[in-house]
Amino acid sequence: MTEVQPSLFSSRTVPELVEDIKKLTEEIQELYCQDEIPIVVGWSGGKDSTCVLQLVWNAIAVLPLEKRTKTIHVICNDTLVENPVVSAWVRKSLERIQDTAQQQGMPVETHLTHPVVQDTFWVCLIGKGYPAPRNRFRWCTERMKIKPTDSFIREVIRDSGEVILVLGTRKTESVKRSANMAKHREWRVRDRLNTNPSRPNSYIYLPIEDWRTDEVWLYLMQWENPWGNNNKDLFTMYRGATADNECPLVVDTSTPSCGDSRFGCWVCTMVNKDKSMEAMIQNDEEKEWLQPLLDIRNELDVENDRNKRDFRRIYGKVELFERNVEGEISIEPIPGPYTKYWREHWLRRVLEAQVQVRKNAPEEFQDITLITPEELSEIRRIWLEEKHEFDDSLPRIYEEVTGEPFHDERPGASTSLLGSDEWDVLEEICSDDAMHLELMARLLDTERQYYTKSRRVGIYETLEKCFESSSRSKEEAIENAHLKRNLKSAAGEGDINKVKQLTWANIKFSKKEK
Repeated sequence: MTEVQPSLFSSRTVPELVEDIKKLTEEIQELYCQDEIPIVVGWSGGKDSTCVLQLVWNAIAVLPLEKRTKTIHVICNDTLVENPVVSAWVRKSLERIQDTAQQQGMPVETHLTHPVVQDTFWVCLIGKGYPAPRNRFRWCTERMKIKPTDSFIREVIRDSGEVILVLGTRKTESVKRSANMAKHREWRVRDRLNTNPSRPNSYIYLPIEDWRTDEVWLYLMQWENPWGNNNKDLFTMYRGATADNECPLVVDTSTPSCGDSRFGCWVCTMVNKDKSMEAMIQNDEEKEWLQPLLDIRNELDVENDRNKRDFRRIYGKVELFERNVEGEISIEPIPGPYTKYWREHWLRRVLEAQVQVRKNAPEEFQDITLITPEELSEIRRIWLEEKHEFDDSLPRIYEEVTGEPFHDERPGASTSLLGSDEWDVLEEICSDDAMHLELMARLLDTERQYYTKSRRVGIYETLEKCFESSSRSKEEAIENAHLKRNLKSAAGEGDINKVKQLTWANIKFSKKEK
């Protein structure tokens, strides 16, 4: 007999939910009126953040105009790789929120943040060669979500001294989320209000932390949206992102809930599948234009991409790790960034998807941008200046895919002493020796970079680094890394004889002595 796990949150009746909403309204009004600390509502366009913003809006709207003196900042972050359908919804909603706030005399200001160009997904993946995010290398969240939002919050604190951040986080979202929220209770100031341990002079207010999903939907369906959105459209969007395209009409707390769908970045490889986008394509013929995006996401999400990546880390050194493959331990190089071939491949794939989407999408999406001109310019700069790939392949790939010339607005982007002709000559000279080609390209381009400087201080150190990272073949570099590892291990164990055997002098002269 299967034992049913009881819910941690008991079901509430509709009158009980209404009573809780009344208490929350009074609590929000008190929080708003008691001091001059500005309020920042984190809004993503999803059900939970919409529920919270609606609660705050409705609570402040009943205050007399003379008491609405404190600004409520509504902040939304765009990673630039959001699901396009959700992104369009969010942008239109932000415009409506701002317009309605002005009309109703609400002290609401909307803000759309985004990562700086150096931290965007495509600049990191295509430009720098970062592999698709994984649990052990989750480079995306900090750069694309946390830093832009944190930067805005720091500005508010700098101007006002303190800030209250209002979030739609709920314990019932997941066991992990519930455990994390429980851990943060030690910083609790009062019910639903915590100090923020990661940001001094800031507080976190969680008005719906104990709400269940069905209660969120009940509130959104039964209480009119105050800035003019139709919450049924939001409901429809969630329904379209579920596998069976079914969400019951929420009429009370006994109704099964809809809303397990999670909207996020369409490139996300932190989940096994992008179920929401798959469901959108499956449930709606008008959303089949999203298929090229899903194809790229699935192509990025492979279990083993070692063949696409350099055998060295991004700074040029070989580092080893113990790898367990079906019970057998092997010591192998930690794979580094994507190689030149694969970075160019991903650029081509994204541009091809952008062309396809603009051709097949509904009119409102036909100007969609999957990768911005600023990102393309930064990727080109990284390839040229940091990776010394002076063949300058980005403009060529862009024109081949789009049929249009690439215009780089970066100052001095059109001037270069080395180009594709010189690269072709170098490739011919180096034949099939990839490491020799890399070394020669780095040396030549390093000299080019220092050629324009009035003082060439540091050129010898930079040239030395080129030899350190690129002068050995792959096999020799890996063998040298193993030698260093074994030498370090022998020294740590105090094995003098082994240390002697492994020293370069012993290896160098052993053959002569024989």
